[in-house]
This record gives sequence, structure tokens and C-alpha cells, in this order.
Amino acid sequence: MISRASVLWLALVAAAPAVAQTSPAVVPPIAPPVAAPIAADPVFTACMASLRGAAEKQGVTTASFDAYTKDLAADMGVLDLLDAQPEFTTPLWDYLAALVDDQRVSDGQAMLTTHAELLGRVAQAYGVDPATVVAVWGVESDYGRVFGKRPLLVSLSTLSCFGRRQAFFRGEFLTTLKLLQAGDVRVEGLNGSWAGAFGHTQFMPSTYQRIAVDFDGDGRRNLIDSIPDALASTANYLVKSGWRTGEPWGYEVKLPAGFDVAQAGRTNRKPLNLWVVQGIARVDGQPLPADDRNASVLVPTGVNGPAFVVFKNYDAIYSYNAAESYALAIALLADRLRGGTGLVAAWPTDDPGIGRPQRRELQTLLLARGHAIGTADGMIGTQTRRAIVVEQQRLGLLPADGRAGTKILAALKAEGPPVAPAEVPKP
Repeated sequence: MISRASVLWLALVAAAPAVAQTSPAVVPPIAPPVAAPIAADPVFTACMASLRGAAEKQGVTTASFDAYTKDLAADMGVLDLLDAQPEFTTPLWDYLAALVDDQRVSDGQAMLTTHAELLGRVAQAYGVDPATVVAVWGVESDYGRVFGKRPLLVSLSTLSCFGRRQAFFRGEFLTTLKLLQAGDVRVEGLNGSWAGAFGHTQFMPSTYQRIAVDFDGDGRRNLIDSIPDALASTANYLVKSGWRTGEPWGYEVKLPAGFDVAQAGRTNRKPLNLWVVQGIARVDGQPLPADDRNASVLVPTGVNGPAFVVFKNYDAIYSYNAAESYALAIALLADRLRGGTGLVAAWPTDDPGIGRPQRRELQTLLLARGHAIGTADGMIGTQTRRAIVVEQQRLGLLPADGRAGTKILAALKAEGPPVAPAEVPKP
């Protein structure tokens, strides 16, 4: 699967700025301009014609294809996102600070309580514990709050005809048409990520077709409107990816002095007892079982940052969206939902990332200093980043990169509220 957590990340870091507008006292009536018709892109038109034939070969009727594609136009903006997935472009401490913050933990624990009966049935049916299922839900859509706003058919048709990986996206586009024709999903409100993931736990269309289940028994596999279908389908995905009931995903560990980092990596598996004899131990003091199950050691930010021993269930999580940062977000959020206190080791940076409550606090301080950034919503968009650059330059914090981190927040808090200039007496 691809780029599903990107939906939530982009919602956190890309908010449109509020723009204040003023009107003159008297505005003469002006006839609205007549929009010129947009000329069809001949490349897109030819591409869609070829897809029409491919769809027919896969069982999509001509009538269905025409009905679902008649008004489509390419959205070239999605091409810019192909190489900008946050899982691969954002420092790990920023990525995790945004996705495993106190707010998401608190909300997730509330979901565990609200849906306890449902999650119990899902665990009984699939063997995946409630905390892991809810952690996927939290990272993928903030528990159903952020599904993505891009029309799926527009994004997938564009990616089918332009840019790299066209063959992959053509398969996803055609699968979406099949889901529509079968009645699993409806075209109204069929929105998701730029890459085509959608629903509560952001399945790609091909994954939806293979993995989705009708857990509420209404005759439809509906991962958009049905929480039971979405959570059960998520558990089903993990099981089909090798999930082992009752086993942990892994543990945070301490590495012995002189540990050879060349041994690390998710695909470099060894029997656990071989790691134990090297001196690797859990940070919480509990013993690692010296058995022969395969395990890997991860040092995602080097030997000076947090380290982990991971097992088969980590691989199952990783398969959901093949990025180390993503898998760690799910795993660490699940641990917090079970009552864990978070990582023990610090990230190798003097400016760690901040979560949404702290981002709102930072934005409040920026607003108090006169920066027009809209509202303090915790979403770090262009205007907020520009305001941070200005304040970093003023305070001498380098690099002035517009990043919302611990340093700029601490510096602004230490300054206190800005002092209003004294009024000049009128002559």
C-alpha cells in the first residue's frame, strides 16, 4: 500500500491561510465573468480512451466506464506529490511527534472504550489486539476525522496517464471502477489521498478489493461509512500480512558499547538469542526471552538514538505502508494506547519535534506577535512556516528554516507576551 499516512500528515502540515478581505462602502454591480471552457488535454483524452478498452476487458461495462469518467479532467498537481511522501522526507522525530502525540493517545484510548465490544469481536475473529487496530485507525485518518479531500477518480486517472508508476495507478483506477460498479463504494464523496487511498483506514482500491470485509452484515464492504467494516478489514489485512496473535511487535532496547550498526536493519534477521548474547537488553529492565524466533535490530537514527528489537508483527505493520517511520508510528502509538509512557532514549537532536497541542501553543505565540497565520489549529502551513522563519531570524535561531520545533517554541515562551508600544500623546 502507498502513501496512506501521508493524508493525515499533509492535513497536519498544510493548512490554507485565512485571508481577511475588506470591501468598499459602495460596490457597483459587476456582471460575473464568463469562464472560458477548458480545452481537453489531448494526452489525457487519448489515455482515457485506452483505459476504456482495458476496463472492458476487466469486466467494467462501457456504460459504467462512461458514467464514471465523462466529466474527468487531469489534476496535474498530484504529480508534485509523487516524490514528496512525508514518510521519506521528514525527520523521524518530527514525523512521530505529529502522529504519536498526547492528543492522539487520549483520543485513541477513548476509541478503545467507545468501541470495546466491536474491538473485542474483531480480536476474536482475527486475533489482532484492539490497541494495534486502533493505532492504525489513528495514524491513517485521526480516527475518521481526516479522509483526504481529493476526488479519487481524478487523482487516479491523472496518475494513470502522467508521471512515473503509471502501470500501478492504472491498476488502482480500474479497480476503483470495479468497486463502483459492484456497489461497494459510491462515486458521491469518494475522496481520499492524492495516491488513491480512502476510508477510515485508508485502503488503496486494490487492497480494498482483496481484503475488505463486511463485518456489520449489511451486504456491503463499506470502509467509508462503516467503522465495523473498516476496523475488521484492517485486522484482516494484518493477518494476511503475517500477524501472529499474542506476540509483541518488538521492544525498545539498549545496545552494547561498540555495537556494529552494519548488523541492523529490518531484513537482517537473526535468532533472538544471538542478539541477547551480544548484550542487547530491553530499556525497561525486563529480560528479552532468549529463544530462537527471528528478530531484527533497528537503529533508525543511528546508534545514538532509540534502538529497537522487532519481530514478525512489526513486519506485518510495515507492509501496510512500506516505510520505517510509518511502522514505528503505529507500533509506538499502540504501546501508548496500552498505557506505555513512550520512548526512553532521546532522539539525536537538540531540537525535537512537537505535537499538536504544542503546535497550537506556538501558533498562539505567533499570532500574538502580529503574524497573519489564520487560527491556532496545530496545522503547520505555509503562513505559519513563514512566520517561524521571521521569528527565527529575529531571535538568531539558525538555521531559519521555518520548522516547528522545541527551540522556537521555548524561545517565544521565554520572551513572554509581546509588549504593546506606548501610545504617543496627541499634540
